[in-house]
Amino acid sequence: MALRLSVLDQSPISEGMTGSQALRNTIDLAQLTDALGYHRYWVAEHHGGPMLAGPSPEALIGPIASATERIRVGSGGVMLPHYSPFKVAETFSVLAGLYPGRIDLGLGRAAGTDPMTTHALQRDRTKAMPDDFPEQLAELLAYYEGKIPISSPLARLAKVLPGRPETPEPWLLGSSPQSAVWAGELGLPYAFADFINSGGAEIADLYRRGFADGVRLDAPKTVVAVWALAADTEEEAVKLATSSRMAFTMLRRGRLIAVPPPETAQRFLASEEAGVAMRRRTIVGTAAQVRSGIEEAAAEYGAEEVIVVTITYDHDARRRSYELIAEAFGLAAGDLAQAGLRTDT
Repeated sequence: MALRLSVLDQSPISEGMTGSQALRNTIDLAQLTDALGYHRYWVAEHHGGPMLAGPSPEALIGPIASATERIRVGSGGVMLPHYSPFKVAETFSVLAGLYPGRIDLGLGRAAGTDPMTTHALQRDRTKAMPDDFPEQLAELLAYYEGKIPISSPLARLAKVLPGRPETPEPWLLGSSPQSAVWAGELGLPYAFADFINSGGAEIADLYRRGFADGVRLDAPKTVVAVWALAADTEEEAVKLATSSRMAFTMLRRGRLIAVPPPETAQRFLASEEAGVAMRRRTIVGTAAQVRSGIEEAAAEYGAEEVIVVTITYDHDARRRSYELIAEAFGLAAGDLAQAGLRTDT
């Protein structure tokens, strides 16, 4: 089976850009990658910072699905500890009902922000919220699967989800062994964030070894999300990648900034005090080089699908990167022909 390619869009805000422009760029990129033949388009959840404009994947998924034709659309992901499981179940039921067979519900445990913003997100701020992610996850899945005990007062709620009989496809997202254990035990598809933890091949293997066959899937389903950027030349790709390198270097220092232009980032990274090597895997270069890096990551993780994360200062450079990667893998011609779409426009 050919390797599937997908997109994780964090809706980056470049220096001098408004959040509104960044969100419109997300719609634009979704339309492009839909036409190019990417398999799914996930949007992230991040709160309280100047660099990423996507705090509400549930608010973006509908407009993206409406503006595209064939690509699956979902969350990468919803940070469940912030929410009521029933509210998430209702929201994604609506989306699944409106866009049958196209909605993914990727679920994560991380806060997606700093402690103060996490506090601001809570309705009850008198105490810290309990760490009850497994219970939240079990309740959420039970609404879709009708598995809440009939004796529970919540049982009737599963019957009134507005999008029925359609449901989203649930995914567990993670970058740690604990997420792999839960995904395996629950028989869920698992998406590993290599762009956060590039040493996760053993964690993906832990998921497969602990997978409960037949609970929800007949076999484990692994995808890996990697940071990649392609350009017409390797030199150009390396230059474009400096914007993200600077932004994340500053993030590690507790300073949140918008995505800087490459010229600013190059000066910053060349300075003696900022000469920090990238701690995470980045796949950067020409289309052929990026294809090789993506295939290597997929083989390392035993993944049948790779989700590509790309941040650049210039939106056109990000578009170009996804175009080059699609061409390198022969996505556009094969997938558009299969979908019955023209390939000469």
